[in-house]
Amino acid sequence: MAHFNIKVAVQKFGNFLSSMVMPNISAFIAWGLITALFIPSGFLPNESLAKMVGPMVTFLLPLLIGYTGGKLVHDHRGGVVGAIATMGVIVGSDIPMFLGAMIMGPFGGYVIKKFDQFIEGKIKAGFEMLVNNFSAGILGGLLSILSFLAIGPAVDVFTGWLVAGVDWLVGTGLLPLTSILIEPAKVLFLNNAINHGVLSPIGVEQVKQTGSSILFLLEANPGPGIGILLAYCFFGKGTAKRSAPGAAIIHFFGGIHEIYFPYILMKPMLFLAVILGGMSGVFTLVLLGGGLFAPASPGSILAITAVTPHNMGAYIANFAGVIVAAIVSFIVAAFVLKTGKQTEENIEDAAKKMQEMKGKKSSVADVFASDPGTMPTNVSKIIFACDAGMGSSAMGASLLRKKVKEAGLNIDVTNTAISNIPSDAQIVITQEELTPRAQNKVPNAFHVSVDNFLSSPEYDSLLARLQDDGTDELHEIVEDAEEEVPGVREHSIEPGIDAGEEGAPDDNDLLREENVFLNQHFDNKEEAIRFAGRALVNAGYVKESYIEAMIARDEMTSTYMGNDVAIPHGTEEAKKDVLKSGFTVLQIPNGVDFDGQKARLIFGIAGKDGTHLEILSGIAVTCSEMENIEKMVKATSARELMDIINVKNN
Repeated sequence: MAHFNIKVAVQKFGNFLSSMVMPNISAFIAWGLITALFIPSGFLPNESLAKMVGPMVTFLLPLLIGYTGGKLVHDHRGGVVGAIATMGVIVGSDIPMFLGAMIMGPFGGYVIKKFDQFIEGKIKAGFEMLVNNFSAGILGGLLSILSFLAIGPAVDVFTGWLVAGVDWLVGTGLLPLTSILIEPAKVLFLNNAINHGVLSPIGVEQVKQTGSSILFLLEANPGPGIGILLAYCFFGKGTAKRSAPGAAIIHFFGGIHEIYFPYILMKPMLFLAVILGGMSGVFTLVLLGGGLFAPASPGSILAITAVTPHNMGAYIANFAGVIVAAIVSFIVAAFVLKTGKQTEENIEDAAKKMQEMKGKKSSVADVFASDPGTMPTNVSKIIFACDAGMGSSAMGASLLRKKVKEAGLNIDVTNTAISNIPSDAQIVITQEELTPRAQNKVPNAFHVSVDNFLSSPEYDSLLARLQDDGTDELHEIVEDAEEEVPGVREHSIEPGIDAGEEGAPDDNDLLREENVFLNQHFDNKEEAIRFAGRALVNAGYVKESYIEAMIARDEMTSTYMGNDVAIPHGTEEAKKDVLKSGFTVLQIPNGVDFDGQKARLIFGIAGKDGTHLEILSGIAVTCSEMENIEKMVKATSARELMDIINVKNN
């Protein structure tokens, strides 16, 4: 467990640092182009336009990083205070303060976030703007002074140590050993922190003195990655081999190094290939005197060419560094692939694993998405599937069922756990992270992936295709029963008790006023999920062990549903820990982060034998409208909130 927590912490830290840099890559590119064009050794030397180079790297780039870091912590106010705080480290140092911005930006956002939480509800009406503006200004000013006097000099000293260390590595010929850290760090998504937080500031200083720096190529060299992908082109299996050529083009010319991470994750021994390839490339660059005069962002061969000093020796050195790295990486990777177990690698699972490590949706994961299958004709049933079959799939099924009925299509929409999907399933809808599992279970079905069960455009797209295909033939359904008992219809393909049957709890037992918690605040989603789980335990719905199952379920794939709503619930294995069906509702006006999404309403769910599905259906339909979400977030009593989601007061 401790090892897992450390791994998750490192992944989250790397992702956070990356998230400060990636939105601002276009600014790095703009600076690189202006540098490449207008400095004295550029393509179009221009003394006047070259004056932009210094201020951009000194002020613009650190301020953008600082603002982004603060915004990640506390939205726009956090961004503003983060930028003000960053100004102190900029003015207090003679080097580009990328690393200082990565410290002061988030710290500024954190300080103003805590201040806002402290004064929440304590400001008299009419004074909000005054307090908001002056608090951000005063705190930002104080932080800028702190950063000027303390943080900037500390980062200066630290950077000096790094410069001395790099000089020592170069002098002793040990610089290639940095690949032992840099290449694995890429897969942990620390590449942007290393490249732009550490290497770029030192590299800029070297450029001022010598006109180029090899440090800009330590992380950006595409050679190790292209070697891996070429090896898969020749010696891979199945989808990995078929997708490798396209991935190679994206990586080498597009500069997206992330594209080759899944190929390494499929065979971890390939870490050795990129490490040795990186070391060989750096050794070649040191030997031939390679380097760039600006960072290559992204790490494309085109970007590297653009910022290579304009002399034949530099071009030869840099291209040689890339080629040698690619050759060594290819040879080692080919050996690993040829001597390893000859199985068909699952590139989709590896891409999902990479996305989980990244902690958010990957920009390249869709490249590896498999064919969803052939759209069937004469569709009679659509199945929503999730891990346990009692939460997200039930809500999604409720919404689509309503849309199907409004469209005049006579199609049953049911939900189940992935492990219970019937072999004759025609259309299966799952969250994106779970689609590969569903495809393995029923490979012949037509699969639809959604990332927002409450308002996915995939619903309307699917309905349009169903209507165009003429799949509205009549089939046997129990519409007479629905007319006599409104709301009673099939909710799950698993046997169970539907609402309204003898022995099923009424709505007041499923969701009671004492289980609605208003005006809550949580620092993170785990804290919120544990609170919801504890409420379920205290209400007698579940056993104590169900709480950990709720955490495990959310780690498997996010229980955020869209529309500011999350529905944490247990895993399929945890169904045995459910004593009876029930809900708890957490109202969080300021929201809590669910993997980059803000959840303001949390419905903790415990489902047993399908008895919870009727009220869950009502919640799903209600939450599909943002107007209802806003009403529930502003509700001042438990009864008011329950009335909005149509909980009957029997």
